Amino acid sequence: MASSIAVRLHMAFPSFNVNVDLSLPGTGVTALYGPSGSGKTTCLRCIAGLEKAQQSFIRVNDEVWQDADKGIFLAPHKRPIGYVFQEASLFEHLTVRGNLEFGLKRIHKSQRSVQLPHATELLGIDHLLDRLPDRLSGGERQRVGIARALLTSPRLMLLDEPLAALDSKRKSEILPYLERLHNELEIPMLYVSHSQDEVARLADHLVLLEEGNVLASGPIKETLARLDLPLAMGDDAGVVIEGTVSAYDSHYQLLTVTLPGSQLPLTVAHAELAPGKTLRVKVQARDVSLNLQADNQSSILNRLPVTVVSEMTADNTAHMLVRLDAAGTPLLARITRYSYDNLRLYPGQQLWAQIKAVAVLA
Repeated sequence: MASSIAVRLHMAFPSFNVNVDLSLPGTGVTALYGPSGSGKTTCLRCIAGLEKAQQSFIRVNDEVWQDADKGIFLAPHKRPIGYVFQEASLFEHLTVRGNLEFGLKRIHKSQRSVQLPHATELLGIDHLLDRLPDRLSGGERQRVGIARALLTSPRLMLLDEPLAALDSKRKSEILPYLERLHNELEIPMLYVSHSQDEVARLADHLVLLEEGNVLASGPIKETLARLDLPLAMGDDAGVVIEGTVSAYDSHYQLLTVTLPGSQLPLTVAHAELAPGKTLRVKVQARDVSLNLQADNQSSILNRLPVTVVSEMTADNTAHMLVRLDAAGTPLLARITRYSYDNLRLYPGQQLWAQIKAVAVLA
């Protein structure tokens, strides 16, 4: 059986129902995304065994944790999970080392897949081991909380909006460490968030929830590009692209990234990376302009030949959303209805997408 996670839940509340039927990849990061009250945390708590749905089935790889029809319910402490909450909830009377050792003691030595030195190095907290929690910043506390969860050697990590309580500076501090966990560990993660930028940066698979129902579930690169989902309507709508670094201009500090499955180059303002390295970027729909010709007399460095796939009116009726195909890579453009009519856009039309190098989010 291929690595996978199956979750089927039905929960009835006085004014709210949760109806979820998901088959998720058993590797990488799956984001549960949606507005407050959409059921994200409820799903996570059910997977952890902290809530019990009336109708339920939960299987992680080849282990059934819950099956209401067969009377199976694995207690929370018997589920091999690492749970990270919005607040780190550290033991204030213990040092960082003491907090980490508490997580380590939950698992027998013979079953430990993550050791303390490895966890502290991954989260960059080696220099904090002798501090008490009251001497840590919010970002440092959360990194310690994540390390403590890792030291239980979980087979599944559950992260419930781990950055929600932090300001933008602390979020920027933690995100590279979360990316490192994603890249270096084989532990699957379910990541709850209502921030599309966080999700775009970290997730491989995206589950979109609304009022307890699943609107969509699929690879993030495909799901973010769908015009039929609310994701396309937000001001931060855009697509995720994972390209390969092919060159670096040290004088201008510009990376050239080749789009997947093609030779199309994307220029990104970024620090130097080695050729062959994979780089994930986000291109916002509002940062993509369209031209009927390749305009080489412009400050816009990225000019990609594209084909119009589909279009629809945006949430603002003065705007249009256009889905484009760049040699197999989907793009979204948000333009005025005036520009749409002036360019006389139609599905199948070939034209040029223009993207400023400084607007590509890497």
